[in-house]
Amino acid sequence: MEGRAETQERDWIRHTREGDKQAFGRLVRTYMRQAYFAALGFLGSHEEALDASQEAFIRAYLAIDRFQPARPFYPWYFRILRNYCLTMQRKRKIAPRSFSEVFAGGVEPTEPPSTEELERAELRKEVWAALWRLETDDRELIVARDILRTPCATLAEILEIPPGTVMSRLYYARRRLRDQLKET
Repeated sequence: MEGRAETQERDWIRHTREGDKQAFGRLVRTYMRQAYFAALGFLGSHEEALDASQEAFIRAYLAIDRFQPARPFYPWYFRILRNYCLTMQRKRKIAPRSFSEVFAGGVEPTEPPSTEELERAELRKEVWAALWRLETDDRELIVARDILRTPCATLAEILEIPPGTVMSRLYYARRRLRDQLKET
């Protein structure tokens, strides 16, 4: 049985195809946060992630007539976003920034951080650095599954591979991440 969210999404897509830009705006608002963090996982830069997610939404809007309405929107959109991010990665030569650099933004804390907060920040920094030493495919899987909490079935649809293959690739990607963390 089709859920309310799926019905609503299909209605938004139908209305978008009929020229209702506000309907597409609802799709954007629904997936904006998820898209931003996926792009951030690929690119490592706040500004580039915002640009990439917005550009991918524009491309999705322009290609909405090629979308198959019987399928969920996000896996289709994610493929557009992924391809755009991979193109951006190939074009640039500089290394991505760390999460701490991306989110610090020059904001001064109101009180000194606790030892526990400092340890967590250091661990995040090490994990982020280790993620960037991985191949793009490994990083993509880990970010999508472990950070964005994307279900394996959705990842299988996005990557157009069987769910068992997703789980196998994820297992090995996590293992390579663990190996990278041991080296630090």
